[in-house]
Amino acid sequence: MPLSEQEQRLLEEMERSLYHNDADFVAGAAGRHGRPTYTRIVTGVLVGVVGVATLIAGVGVRLPVIGVLGFILMFVGVLVALTPPRGTAAPRSGAGTAQGQGDSQSQGRGEQWDNRPDDRDE
Repeated sequence: MPLSEQEQRLLEEMERSLYHNDADFVAGAAGRHGRPTYTRIVTGVLVGVVGVATLIAGVGVRLPVIGVLGFILMFVGVLVALTPPRGTAAPRSGAGTAQGQGDSQSQGRGEQWDNRPDDRDE
């Protein structure tokens, strides 16, 4: 069921507000969900296939140790294929700067948060 025009405008306003008020959070969240590279996917699939073959071989020769090793290889293959490489962050979204907000404005947001009114003193 599609959103009504009012709901779409409200959603867009909420997104703009999020980018405006929580730019650091948005940038951090985008960096955590990087995409795995093609090389890591291929490597993970190959390790997983070797793991399946090792598991089948372990069952065939009736050695549980080889079967467990095969299962571990399959698990490692899935992890390698699905996790993004370390040390690389996803590129920053240009949504904050597309609406006339520069980096100098986003630097002061941490200060705004630190200088916010504190209701705990009451």
